Amino acid sequence: MQLIKNKTVTDDNWNFISDGAALDKGDICVSLARWQQIKPELLSHTGKLGVRIGPADSVAELADDLPKLDLIELDFPDFADGRLFSHAWLLRGRYGFKGELRATGHFMPDQVFYLSRVGIDAFKPADSAYLPKVLENLHDFTVNYQQSIVN
Repeated sequence: MQLIKNKTVTDDNWNFISDGAALDKGDICVSLARWQQIKPELLSHTGKLGVRIGPADSVAELADDLPKLDLIELDFPDFADGRLFSHAWLLRGRYGFKGELRATGHFMPDQVFYLSRVGIDAFKPADSAYLPKVLENLHDFTVNYQQSIVN
């Protein structure tokens, strides 16, 4: 499957491993709950590690582990919940996360410009047919009135 990373369409090399499923080889992402349950086992994994968080999760619980992670996925269950915008800002601004910060799931293509302003640098919509629209919307505005968390 493909996604948009750094304003370019590219292949997704990550596998999300659902809770209870066997761990795969390669670059994997797990839920925050699974990360907290089996962190020592995950830290011995040979591929890159990522954690998926949802709107109700607390990014503060992950703050000390951020240097060990290459990816944080912000999972949008629907487009009506804006807490993940705040999570992105906190991860980049307060906690200094330098890895890939990815929006995944049911965000609206119209939201991607604003998501990029709070630090999200990769987008994987639930429907890959939206990829061209997402890429187009990353260039919606040339003048910004508010300060961004990223350069």
